Amino acid sequence: MRTSLNRLTQIGFTLASLSLATIYSLAAHAAEPISPLVLETIIPLPNVKGRIDHLAIDLVRQRLFVAEFGNNTLDVIDLATQKLVHRITGLNEPQGVAYLPGPNLVVVRNGGEGAVRFFSGADFSPRGVVMLGDDADNVRVDPRNGQVIVGYGMGRLAVIDPLKPAWLANMPLPAHPESFRLSLSTGRIFVNVPQAGKILTFDLASRKPLASWTTPGLESNFPMTVDESSHAVMVVFRRPARLAAFDMDSGRMTESIQTCGDSDDLFYDANRRRIYVICGAGLIDVVQKESGGALKRLAYITTAPGARTSLFVPELNGLYVAVPSLLANSAAIQVYRTSP
Repeated sequence: MRTSLNRLTQIGFTLASLSLATIYSLAAHAAEPISPLVLETIIPLPNVKGRIDHLAIDLVRQRLFVAEFGNNTLDVIDLATQKLVHRITGLNEPQGVAYLPGPNLVVVRNGGEGAVRFFSGADFSPRGVVMLGDDADNVRVDPRNGQVIVGYGMGRLAVIDPLKPAWLANMPLPAHPESFRLSLSTGRIFVNVPQAGKILTFDLASRKPLASWTTPGLESNFPMTVDESSHAVMVVFRRPARLAAFDMDSGRMTESIQTCGDSDDLFYDANRRRIYVICGAGLIDVVQKESGGALKRLAYITTAPGARTSLFVPELNGLYVAVPSLLANSAAIQVYRTSP
């Protein structure tokens, strides 16, 4: 009888221990933070050397365009099959790319020759070129009229009619422009001009200058994005590495937070009120914009050295990060999905 009781006691202790272990395991699992970005896949970019610059998306055909500055090529990636389907060669330091769904055109800006080249989205045959001068860089498309706006040279924004294609107008700047963004809610263009230490504002319709903001204590303002809902322009500075939000009307800095180094791209996820800062230091800084406007870090996510350009596509809940061929890394696109 005593033996049976001992056995029952031992069984009871064992079951209790297992139950406690299960509870602790579940509790530990529940305590683990959920990453705001999950690496879903890596798409190789074969035979691509050197720096990779900006990316663009054709949502209808699920194609990603990758400007390969150091390789003088533009790759076309089929996101459904996760494979390279076409490569445009013979470019001259392609720095940026845009896709125009209406006329089905791919726009590639080449910094080496100062040219903006247009290609058919159907067969990638040439569809014209507009020569601007040296260092053609960032490009945006005005969704109101389909016009292409390109930053270039020692200080210009050029407006281009893509259907001819032909140059239409210039907006003069005090120095070379880096990232710039269009705000349809205010009808303005916001421009980073780091060499002048300024953020400039233009009227989108008249193309006339409206304001010039200075940023004391913050230098090298490269990437930029806008949050239309809270009327804010968000900018990352490299010296020191800091993310700052500015009021669209007054230019007053409302919030700022330290971020990662060597950033070149910045995106706002309006659905989740999150900011993604992509840094050449090999990190994505994910920052939550809280209801009162305060900035709160959610996570640092490791990517790869030199991976400082990317594209956030809200329609696909995806962030596509360009990884250059450096050290032990082969060139690739890292595909992250937003979570939750």
